Amino acid sequence: MTDRTQLLQAFDALLQPERFSDYGPNGLQVEGAITVRKIVSGVTASRALIEAAIAAQADTIFVHHGLFWRGQDGRITGWLKARLALLLSHDINLFAYHLPLDAHAELGNNAQLGLKLGLRTLSRFGEQCLGCLGEAMEPSGFSSAEMLARHIEFVLNRPVALVGPAQRAIKKIAWCSGGAQSYFEAAIAAGADAFITGEMSEPQAHLARECGVAYLACGHHASERYGAPAVAAQVAAQFGLAHEFIDIDNPA
Repeated sequence: MTDRTQLLQAFDALLQPERFSDYGPNGLQVEGAITVRKIVSGVTASRALIEAAIAAQADTIFVHHGLFWRGQDGRITGWLKARLALLLSHDINLFAYHLPLDAHAELGNNAQLGLKLGLRTLSRFGEQCLGCLGEAMEPSGFSSAEMLARHIEFVLNRPVALVGPAQRAIKKIAWCSGGAQSYFEAAIAAGADAFITGEMSEPQAHLARECGVAYLACGHHASERYGAPAVAAQVAAQFGLAHEFIDIDNPA
């Protein structure tokens, strides 16, 4: 076991949230038990995840998407009240790290997604250097964007939307998990043949066709399932804590 303050210090030391300009507070978002014995990690602090953590007898939850965001209304009503009521009544700590969790060079969402897909990071690009630019670990690589899309579908077990030249040979691959549509132009400028992210908005389809760079949207949730358990597992091992990753499915 350890105490809440030591756990916060360990997460902060690993993820360095002070380096990022983010959309919400990173770190301890809801204060619970002082003594920590078990961490449940997940993608989003949804009611379903909180209920699953309670059932798993966890005293701490570690997520990528927390409860509070810039520009939020601020009133504790409706769904936010329901989630907070569960956390407070069961004395559960909620830790949330957004961009710092995306960016960590080894354990972050982008690094872990690259490992899952068999991609080697060669450099970083884009705002706050969150995007990864690299290549396939296998020397044979991907003979086409269509082949890359089928590979992603197999690894992530979900459909992939591919726009752009399906038969283009793929050498340089850029990726950034979640809702990183705005990184596409930076990926094109960096020389990528294909860009992988979670979501696609209307403008990206046109850019993919006009610039000849394949755009692959594999799901916001599906692309961000790997950073939280990697970080939580490492910190839990550091303190001898129990850890369990609970994946609450999300089609988005």
